[in-house]
Amino acid sequence: MKDYDVYGIGNALVDTEFEVTDSFLKEQGIEKGCMTLLSRKEHQSLYETLRENCSLKKQSGGGSAGNTMYALTQFGGRAFYSCKVADDSVGDYFLSQLGDNNIETNRNPRGTGISGQCLIMVSPDAERTMNTYLGVSADLSVNEINLDAAKKSQYIYIEGFLASSESAKSAIVELRDLAKNFNVKTALTFSDPAVVTHFTEAINEVVAEGVDLLFCNEEELKIWADSENFERACSKMTEIAKQFVITRGSNGAMLFDGKEFISIAPNKVAAINTNGAGDMFAGAFLYGLTQGLDFRTAGNLSSLASAQIVTQFGPRLTPADHNAVKERILGN
Repeated sequence: MKDYDVYGIGNALVDTEFEVTDSFLKEQGIEKGCMTLLSRKEHQSLYETLRENCSLKKQSGGGSAGNTMYALTQFGGRAFYSCKVADDSVGDYFLSQLGDNNIETNRNPRGTGISGQCLIMVSPDAERTMNTYLGVSADLSVNEINLDAAKKSQYIYIEGFLASSESAKSAIVELRDLAKNFNVKTALTFSDPAVVTHFTEAINEVVAEGVDLLFCNEEELKIWADSENFERACSKMTEIAKQFVITRGSNGAMLFDGKEFISIAPNKVAAINTNGAGDMFAGAFLYGLTQGLDFRTAGNLSSLASAQIVTQFGPRLTPADHNAVKERILGN
């Protein structure tokens, strides 16, 4: 038996969520629904503007892969997560959010500088808009990879946001090659439409030899495939991914198990914040697969869990919420 179900790697970010209006985003010149990278000065300025004009709702550990590893462990899976934080209070907080939730990680070396932070603006339609200062996370490299832990995992899980950094891209390519050599499956998430739009070449380099499991939403799929036709885009995805998951918001999800397409029904809820929904879907789905669930059952578990996430602020459910979702789908 493997020591870990999933070995994840991603940007270590502390999320701060604000409730905003569409007019605020327009006035600030912020592109709605996407992730935008900021300088430290820009991040500080926006934070002050948000504090003065908008409602602060939640602060928590975040990062796409970090949220996914959290979901996996709260359902009962075993995770190792590689990241980079600075030796500062933000880094201390981020690491505590991992350790307090049974996620093993590389605690050293910690970078010199400032840990990554993400300002998340939630508009009235529940859409999340992210402006991110990566801090030392931008320098994540092969030095932060724990090769021994990766070898002892069922899957490695790669966050698409890492494509924005040359050192991180080199690290995930090395991790991908290592996984192949040690018969570890590779999973990748596109993470955000902006990643696919602005870092297409880097993403395609990572998936050049194919991946075992790919996660993305419908918008990201269509951008990557350069097609507005959903069926045609899905067909193109089969060329690079042995299996994949396409989340479709209120339309549920489409899965491909390597042989057939499986439609997963949505769970109707009153959404107030879509931040973390895709991360939760991936975490629940990876938990399901690594515990031997079939694609449909894993998809139903993930659909319900991600529906619960969008009814609250913050990208992570409580342990009790995870147990309730698990019991409803699996009966235990």
